[in-house]
Amino acid sequence: MRVPDPKAPEVHGVISTSKLIGEVVVDPRGEDLGQIQELVIDARDGRLAYAIVSFAGFLARGNKLFVLPWGAFFFSRKENRLVLNVDKQRLETAPGFDRDAERPDFADRNWGRRLSTYYDCAPYWAV
Repeated sequence: MRVPDPKAPEVHGVISTSKLIGEVVVDPRGEDLGQIQELVIDARDGRLAYAIVSFAGFLARGNKLFVLPWGAFFFSRKENRLVLNVDKQRLETAPGFDRDAERPDFADRNWGRRLSTYYDCAPYWAV
């Protein structure tokens, strides 16, 4: 399991999901990775579960979107940006789905567990 980055700023407060849609996602070095297209909220408990991201540059793979566990992100108040704390090599082989295809079953906890394991973070319902 990934250890939280001690340099990551502690965030208190709330942010509107409408401000996150379209937000540019960067890696810890500040390199542009892509953009948030959608957010997935667990209707049972109201928690933010996943971000659906379109990657940019060398990570872009046609019409694909990628579901990323919300626990893989942190918000840098210093840079006022959303940072994806995932290694680029892992992103290069990340599972995705076609924009026009059937979406994964986001409520399936087995699927969510596999996704969280892939991104080396705890499932959102376990934290």
